[in-house]
Amino acid sequence: MKIFKLRTIREECGIFGIYNNDDASALTALGLHALQHRGQEGCGIVSFDGKNFHSEKRHGLVGDNFTNKDILKKLPGNFAIGHNRYSTTGETSLRNIQPFFADIYGGGISVAHNGNFTNALKLREKLVKGGAIFRTTSDTETIVQLIAKSNRVKMIDKVIDTLFQVQGGYALVMMSNKKLIGARDPLGIRPLVLGKLKNSYVLASETCAFDIIGAKFIREINNGEIVVIEGNDIKSIKPFTKKKARPCVFEYVYFSRPDSYLQNKCAYEYRKNFGYELAKESDDIGDIVVPVPDSGVPAAIGYSQYKKINFELGLIRNHYVGRTFIEPKQNIRSFGVKLKLSSNNSSIKNKSIILIDDSIVRGTTCSKIVKMLYDGGAKEVHVRISSPEIKFPDFYGIDMPSKSELLAANKNLNEMCNHIGAKTLKFLSIDGLYRAICNETRNKNYPQLTDHYFTGEYPVELVDQNKDNKISQLSLLSGKSTN
Repeated sequence: MKIFKLRTIREECGIFGIYNNDDASALTALGLHALQHRGQEGCGIVSFDGKNFHSEKRHGLVGDNFTNKDILKKLPGNFAIGHNRYSTTGETSLRNIQPFFADIYGGGISVAHNGNFTNALKLREKLVKGGAIFRTTSDTETIVQLIAKSNRVKMIDKVIDTLFQVQGGYALVMMSNKKLIGARDPLGIRPLVLGKLKNSYVLASETCAFDIIGAKFIREINNGEIVVIEGNDIKSIKPFTKKKARPCVFEYVYFSRPDSYLQNKCAYEYRKNFGYELAKESDDIGDIVVPVPDSGVPAAIGYSQYKKINFELGLIRNHYVGRTFIEPKQNIRSFGVKLKLSSNNSSIKNKSIILIDDSIVRGTTCSKIVKMLYDGGAKEVHVRISSPEIKFPDFYGIDMPSKSELLAANKNLNEMCNHIGAKTLKFLSIDGLYRAICNETRNKNYPQLTDHYFTGEYPVELVDQNKDNKISQLSLLSGKSTN
């Protein structure tokens, strides 16, 4: 089966957990449905009924798997955690779908993880030499193995002991037979938020997961914080040396759902602000502003409002072509972007178009869209990107091409413009991005965000990076890399 994907930066994973609710598994399924944009490869739920843990894992979407009452009946109990998978390390197989569960000394433990550990290979090698047997090719299993091998007595102490050994960007939701535990990496690279539904505490990757179940957003889990929920109590533990938070900039640019809140502001508003800042930095050269749907819509609205240039839907997206579209023949595969987008010729004919999108990665999709607009009758296509040039790959949980495949890492602005076939090309500056998010320019000594995609400044050591300093994605064992 050939998989068709329009985007070339792929989502992270989504995690969810709920404590003390009779409908725990059903609410977890709803929460995962709201987080579906963060991973479509697989989904899983683990519940606890007071005596036993129960696990169900499936390939594909939440709505195709966990709307069946018979499946939810297999997940009894008033604790549950869930996970949407988009693989960043490890092969695509059912065994790698989370949450993971293990019966260890002191009781059972289940773990759901968003992110990547940059020292996973080193830790794995050490564990295997010590006699550990791994059942998956996911870096998440490292957490389970480290908890199991910890000499600490209490479960929370085992977790703390484990987190001191791992490096990278991560958010974790864990469930023991007594507790729901949430943890965020010391820099807060990966997101995790806390909510409450009546007497039930809830943990999730984004606030949109609270909205769907009617839970109230309480706060973000702080960078380096561990929260322990037991009974009606919630305890905050901060075992790490205090550091300045550096959340992932791509949560603002692309990953978070537009209606999710980041630092008390809706992601949609940040993206409109990107459009404002991009408009301030750009010349007036177009008749209409056209977004690449859906990723470029908020920024295009902001750009249009600032410039007072009409916003038009010059591209129409087909929402019924899924991420697992089967392309049976070569002549069908060659349709490419047209499977998801088509030009609205009546709006673009003989017009000078300002085309807005959130990023350019390889440039392949953008070049096809530009050609589509010209074929539809556009007079000129001026491409404007509401984030800086992506020159460096990620190692903290985002599926991104290697440096050799990134357009901006290998071509200058004029060469990129020629490559995509546009009349002109402009990216939002790094200071413009920071003004839109933080209301200030980037502090070069203490940057407010994890922004290595644009700057090459990796905030956490890349222990497992290739020895020849080649930027390539992580993989475990000898299987293919999916990061």
